Amino acid sequence: MTVQGLFSAKAAAAAKPSAIPRIAIVGRGFSGMMTAIALMKTVRTPFHLQLFDPNSSVSGGQALSSARRSAILNTRVRDLSVSIGDADDFNDWLCSNAEFRAAVPAAIPGFRQIFVPKEIFSDYVYQRFSEALATRKDITVQVSHEPVVAIRRSHGHRFLLEHAGPANPLFDTVFLATGYGLPQADLLSGEGAPVRAQRLVGRPHTILLGSGIRVVDQLLQLRDEGYGGQITIVSKHGFLPQSHTPNSAEPVFPAEELPKDLPDILRFIRNACREAEEAGRSWQSVMNGLRKHARSLWRALPARQKQQFNRHLRAIYDSHRNRLPEAMYLRLKRELAGGNTVLRRGVAGRQGLSGIFFTPAGSAAEEVIHAERVIDCRCRAADLEAPLLQSLFAAGLAMPDELGLGIAVNQRGEPYLEDGSAVDGIFAIGPLGLGSLPDIDLVPEIVSQAYAAAEEVAARAFPQCRAM
Repeated sequence: MTVQGLFSAKAAAAAKPSAIPRIAIVGRGFSGMMTAIALMKTVRTPFHLQLFDPNSSVSGGQALSSARRSAILNTRVRDLSVSIGDADDFNDWLCSNAEFRAAVPAAIPGFRQIFVPKEIFSDYVYQRFSEALATRKDITVQVSHEPVVAIRRSHGHRFLLEHAGPANPLFDTVFLATGYGLPQADLLSGEGAPVRAQRLVGRPHTILLGSGIRVVDQLLQLRDEGYGGQITIVSKHGFLPQSHTPNSAEPVFPAEELPKDLPDILRFIRNACREAEEAGRSWQSVMNGLRKHARSLWRALPARQKQQFNRHLRAIYDSHRNRLPEAMYLRLKRELAGGNTVLRRGVAGRQGLSGIFFTPAGSAAEEVIHAERVIDCRCRAADLEAPLLQSLFAAGLAMPDELGLGIAVNQRGEPYLEDGSAVDGIFAIGPLGLGSLPDIDLVPEIVSQAYAAAEEVAARAFPQCRAM
């Protein structure tokens, strides 16, 4: 049975209303579907689950957007399991996939160290979701395509979700899983649709906006499709993703006490990377080890230094943590060395009739980069002015984090307020919490957070529940 068929069957099974708890998930990308899987595996009592997303198709979310055979996830198979108790679950799923085994025979008997296309991982996630749903005869699932525009308390401790539908339902628990901002009709593809301008240049020219993995995906896709024109990558800071090691870089990190001041931390990490390479390891292994300390380091920094990091260092940090598989990195280097692809550092402004207005780094003079096509590959930060988030702030159900990147949350994704208290019944899963939780936009961290949140729901709302 298809996922949509399961949705319909479960909804039809709810023949008459009951008093079972109602849970809403706003967003049906990876964060949302991972949350649904965690809830179905953790909360043992019956409940009704309603998924809200204006996209009528089952989506992989921005983290899994642009699912193409040429688009490769930047995380190895070994770190992509959606089963909190089985790190090899994705590897086992690949091993049982005859089509994949035939396409990648060199990795048999296991695929733990390889990188796979995003659409393969998306297929795996939705199969695991379907399987979890099929085993739960005691829950109902409903999908709503109306965008949620506001959330507020109603009828005591329950939450009213307002949307354009004929009825605005009440829920006991709400999960915000909207990834890099709230879904909008023109953003659902996960990358900006190509905008064509009047052609005033002598040869084909495409501009790609961004500096992360998605811009590299788009560049290589264009070349794979035979595009031979000039490509200009416009990046505010000019840092493109670095490379993974050919083999897995096991995490290492110095055992001595970490400094507390941002400049000292930077020197500490640089020295650790240098010493690792002198010892025959790699800087990548140090960055992998740093993840275990990132949250405690971040919490200890004063707000002023967090803001300095966000303005001046986040782009460098992201280029070293969100790395490319080595083969993709080498292709990128060849593209830049060949001259047909150019990286320009500066600020992309408004779009004109024949390209974009551009201010180079270190200059106040605006110029025009002429191109017949502009593709926006930037990840979109949460819009704190969006009606949904504004409704949460106005109702005292959440507050912006101190960097203005999203919602201030604890490790389980519960919003917290100025007095440090957590808001019961609401969770923000995934990248909405980036200002509070470094690396919460990565798959392993989203998986861990989703299960932690589901366990909190089971323990607080349904104390008789035990983890499956």
